[in-house]
Amino acid sequence: MTQTNILLESGTNELEIVEFYIDEVDPDTGEVYQGYYGVNVAKVLEIIRKPSVTHIPSIPNPSVLGAFNLRSRVIPLIDLGLWLGKKMAPTDSPKVIVSEFNSVTNAFMVSGVNRIHRLSWEQVEAPDTNLNKYSGQCITGVVRFENRILLLLDMEQIIADLNPGMAMRFVKDVVPTQEPEEEPVVYKALVVDDSTSIRRMIASLLDKAGLQVTQTINGKAAWDLLLEWKAQAAAESRPMTDFLHILISDIEMPVMDGHNLTKRVKDDPILRQTPVVLFSSLITERLRHKGESVGADDQVSKPDITTLAEKTFSLIHKYHGHGPSSPTA
Repeated sequence: MTQTNILLESGTNELEIVEFYIDEVDPDTGEVYQGYYGVNVAKVLEIIRKPSVTHIPSIPNPSVLGAFNLRSRVIPLIDLGLWLGKKMAPTDSPKVIVSEFNSVTNAFMVSGVNRIHRLSWEQVEAPDTNLNKYSGQCITGVVRFENRILLLLDMEQIIADLNPGMAMRFVKDVVPTQEPEEEPVVYKALVVDDSTSIRRMIASLLDKAGLQVTQTINGKAAWDLLLEWKAQAAAESRPMTDFLHILISDIEMPVMDGHNLTKRVKDDPILRQTPVVLFSSLITERLRHKGESVGADDQVSKPDITTLAEKTFSLIHKYHGHGPSSPTA
């Protein structure tokens, strides 16, 4: 099963997910039950049968089974059930989901793959506190079907856990420069991400650089806030820059995604003057056109938060003509 040319128009607030399952063995009873999971089709290169795997010495995590060769690329294979703390029941034909995100290719072994679903992000619920607690923060969304619940996995966290070098971190301090004769200006940023830790990290970096940061948890919350600011600006005859200078958004978020949020902003005659930066693991050469089609001013792949900061200051300078320009370390 190979995923190629799956057409999904950007900005429609829709996504396609691959539903797969893991045959999990109950540690107390020995009974086998199926756990249902999902991953965004945009992250999937192809789905194959389990290949011949070469052991890699000195791997600290037992869920990394080794590596295999796929069209001249050496790809690590991860036992997803083992990483989740599940014992996967033996099967004659396990499937392997080959994925690409954060500009890196990995493969995940699962028991089987069911189908592809086309959904609205409005159908994706954010995990509640209890689910987050029991899942170790590795669930990004929940989809309810008539006879089962499907959990969307945070694949980025899985890879960061296995390879700490890929975790989001500051590479250097980035501080914007202003011309000496300029009056100090407080620039305002809106950061949109369903991950609390990522929101706070972005906000911390921008705050350290002197920006005033507002945070929201998804595109719908951000859009509601933008409309509120727009209405207030009109009522008080104030420019939108009194409220906001730049918008930074993730793409994959419950209720409303970043592409739909960006399209709404750029379709609005007032809000369109606000620069938008998309910051997501989905920013790859294969998928960059999606952000371009909805009018994003720039796109940065997670976890490169330093480049995000540099792009943020450059766009503020470009749109607003003065203030922070060339960041310096």
